[in-house]
Parts: sequence; structure tokens; C-alpha cells
Amino acid sequence: MRSNIRLLSPIAIVGLGICSASASSQTKPASVIEPDHAPAGYALVFGDEFNVGTMPDPAKWDYATERNADGWFNQEKQYYARARPENSRIENGNLIIEARAESLDPVKYPDWGGQKYTSTRLLTRGKSSWTYGFFEVRAKIPCGIGTWPAIWTLPEDPKVIWPNGGEIDIMEHVGFVAGEVNQTVHTKAFNFGNGSQKTTKFQVVNACNAMHRYQMLWTSDFILMGVDDQPKFMFRKLKPDRARWPFDQPQHLLLNIAVGGSWGGQKGIRPDAFPAKMEVDYVRIYQRAAEVKKP
Repeated sequence: MRSNIRLLSPIAIVGLGICSASASSQTKPASVIEPDHAPAGYALVFGDEFNVGTMPDPAKWDYATERNADGWFNQEKQYYARARPENSRIENGNLIIEARAESLDPVKYPDWGGQKYTSTRLLTRGKSSWTYGFFEVRAKIPCGIGTWPAIWTLPEDPKVIWPNGGEIDIMEHVGFVAGEVNQTVHTKAFNFGNGSQKTTKFQVVNACNAMHRYQMLWTSDFILMGVDDQPKFMFRKLKPDRARWPFDQPQHLLLNIAVGGSWGGQKGIRPDAFPAKMEVDYVRIYQRAAEVKKP
């Protein structure tokens, strides 16, 4: 991976807009707007600064709740709440996604599946999706053992069965390895089901105590991901084979904290991990004019 980063440094400089990140990892007042870091020629097509209201904007965000009664994939232990302030809200210019150790009233929450933890999975499905672009999410993540926060994308088409349409993990973190960030792509040919996913992992200083900018440049030829303008992971389109490169169709964005599961729960779930918060300063997505989806 180190040699790849050197080889790709010209692309990284253009794609991730390498610049001083001295202020990017500091918590900022809600009134201060972080400057754009998009590549030249890219324009904002979706943004949420989380400076208005007390709940996520329903024009931009929906909630994933469809597996609550049956239980979520990967043996995860959480119930994903819809528009519940305890689990998702706007505070001081940030989106808060909070995982909590608690049970729910089945009368008030009839889809509750008996889980002992609550959380939220926000997503833009049905609201906005994109093919290619520059994605940037500035966030502070939780590090308690048993937590599994993620910033990622999935195909917009609900008929596509995983992993055929691809998954892009811009940031994943499991609390038993504090500060270690994972960036990954899954496809039919490369996925964790057979241990062939394309991935990298690296330490992010103060990931759990300060904001960092998690970034992806997705083009028709490659996916380049990084943090705070530093390139970390490259996945190239080497063949026009959908099993290897399905990333030419719209995907939507997801933000969530899972609890436990086949990966996040490998070292158990610590009671002192909760409540666990992921704080998101902003979500910004940019595209070149030729990439913008026409109505």
C-alpha cells in the first residue's frame, strides 16, 4: 500500500485537494463553517451542515428500520429508531447519532425485536443518490468496545442483492481497536463473505476525541479514499466486469452506529461504552457537471 500511495500522489493531490489540515481535526463552534476541500471542477450537489432545527432534515434523510423486528445483519444487537431524539438529533451545529443501552416499550415501538440497545441508521435512500463524485463527511466517532460506527454507501436500486451492486465503506471503526479506521470496497468478486474484500486500515490520531474529514473520490476509473486530505486507499477499475467493478450505478449514503455483531462484537460489548455518540459536523457531496443526474 505504501508504494501505491507514492505512485498515486499526483492523483491524490488533485483528487483530495491536499492542503493544510491544521484546523480540520479541531472541534469548531457551530457558527464557523469549515471551508470547501473539493477538487477543482467539482460543485456541491448535496450538503447538510446540521445548523438548522433539532432533528435530521426529512427532505434529505430517511431512517433504516426494516430489520428491527427480525434483527439486523451480521448478528448486530441494536434496534434502529426512527426520528427518536434520544438516538438522532441536531445539537450545537452537529448531527448526533447516539447508541444507548436500553430496552423499549413494545406498545410504543411495535417493531422492537427485543434488542437491549438502540441506535439510528440514517440514509439518503429515496432522497438523493449519486454515480461518481467527491464525498466528504467531517465527524468524530465513538471508541467504546462493542461500538461499530460507519460512513458508507450502498446501491440505490432496492432489487440489487448484496454484494452484487457493491458497497463502499468510507469509514468503519470497531471500538476494540481504538482509533483504527478501515476503508473498504465490497463487490461480488471481493467481499468479506469469502475474505477477499479490498481494504486498508490505519490509525487516525484522536479519531474519538476530534473531528476528522473522511473523504472519497469516486470516478469511472477508480475509487480513492482518505482522511484529512491524506490518501489511504485506492481501488481501480481494471476490467469492465461487474463482479469486480459494479460502481457505475447510483449509490446512497448511510451514517450509523451498530452495536456488537460479527465484527464489532468480537471482544464483547462493554457497558461503559454507552451512551456512544457519533458527531457529524457536515456531509458534503460534489460532482463534475457531466456527472450530475438530470431530472
